[in-house]
Amino acid sequence: MASSRDSASVASTTFRDILGRVAGGEVVAPEQVKVALDAIRSGGVDEIPAIAFLTGLYMHGRILADPVELEAELRNRAPAGETSDAQPGNTVPATPAMTPEFREILDWTLAGHALNADMAQVAFDQIMDGQIGAGGLAAFLTALHMRGETVTELEAAVRAMRARMLAVPGMPENAIDVCGTGGDGLGTLNVSTAVAFVLAALGVPVVKHGNRALSSRSGATDVLLELGVPLPVDHGHIGGMVAEHKLAFLSATNHHPAMRHVGAVRRALGFRTIFNLLGPLCNPAGVTRQMVGVFSPDWLDPMVRTLQATGSARVWAVCGDCGEGRFIDELTLAGPNHATVLEDGQVGSLIVEAGKAGLEPRPISAIAGGSPVHNARALHDLAHGARGAYRDTVLLNAAVALHVADRKHNIIRGGAIDYTALRENIRLAAGVLVENGRVAAVLDAVRSFRTDMSNRVTG
Repeated sequence: MASSRDSASVASTTFRDILGRVAGGEVVAPEQVKVALDAIRSGGVDEIPAIAFLTGLYMHGRILADPVELEAELRNRAPAGETSDAQPGNTVPATPAMTPEFREILDWTLAGHALNADMAQVAFDQIMDGQIGAGGLAAFLTALHMRGETVTELEAAVRAMRARMLAVPGMPENAIDVCGTGGDGLGTLNVSTAVAFVLAALGVPVVKHGNRALSSRSGATDVLLELGVPLPVDHGHIGGMVAEHKLAFLSATNHHPAMRHVGAVRRALGFRTIFNLLGPLCNPAGVTRQMVGVFSPDWLDPMVRTLQATGSARVWAVCGDCGEGRFIDELTLAGPNHATVLEDGQVGSLIVEAGKAGLEPRPISAIAGGSPVHNARALHDLAHGARGAYRDTVLLNAAVALHVADRKHNIIRGGAIDYTALRENIRLAAGVLVENGRVAAVLDAVRSFRTDMSNRVTG
């Protein structure tokens, strides 16, 4: 006989499936809408996913009521901005769920309109300052996700986030960051984290910006914590790691304290939001060379042009086509790879094919990831000589990153990929992974760096 806990788990899974399809733009059947509404009404769904679902219905034109207020009504709670006191029928003022300015901005967004620069700046400044309650934030992020975020909105979010970040000065001018936006929903092994170790083993200074998993099972920070790799906050420790080992990892929660105002909502939503795009655009070390993985080819050009406008010198934004309408925020063996590149002040587009680089095509399932423990073990094994699709994927990404770092062989010739040069970069990367064990040596060295220093991650 099934327990009530089992039944609640099934109900939660069913609701999450319906929410995912609604937020993804699908039209779900009326009976499924009823199931979801009944789950909200019975208290079986938490506030944030409930508001996200109602926002989805609103954006589809299937309800006319305000999603935040409707969620409270369905759950028989006091309206936003009020709390009930001990006397029936009496209310007392409470902290507003949102400011009047944000209320207008949310209404405009729910109507499907894009925000102008001023509206977008007000919205993200107030979000980053913690002035917006969880319900209003959930509705806003869901509406942006469904409508499609604009470059203007992205630039405003970048300005708001950079203005509040704890910067890390004094990093090498030729340092590089390799990171992905996440949000592709594929749950693969951690590729860019492994690439960072390969680059450091080749003498390329890497200051990698990463985060805990928010819309996936295992983010870069999760894996590094599992491996025992320090994530220092102090500038001296960060500089010491880069000077000694050509490598430092910056946890987003340590350097972007304002993100504490959005983290819980992002986790509760469970799908990618505009904040997935911000991490690669807001490296606290101010690196000017970046290889950025993006969850959709639609965002390649906006990401590159935003970085160009904020001082980057060489950028590759990449997105792998895994087939069946699926894309990954890395270069992949599963299909052609789209890249938008900034080099010598010019922006252009390229296609990178793993097969032409001498790597065997493999489905994306060949690098399926899991928990932080699982992914950390895979990275450890890779550093100690394990072969397979994970290794080849890391080699492909590392080979291109060597070009972005302006080290080793230039892989562009005549506006296209020079596969002979790319193969040579792959050979160099393979050398430090297998033949001489230098990647394993870097991993061991950074794990023991300043053992008296606490490995803390805030937020």
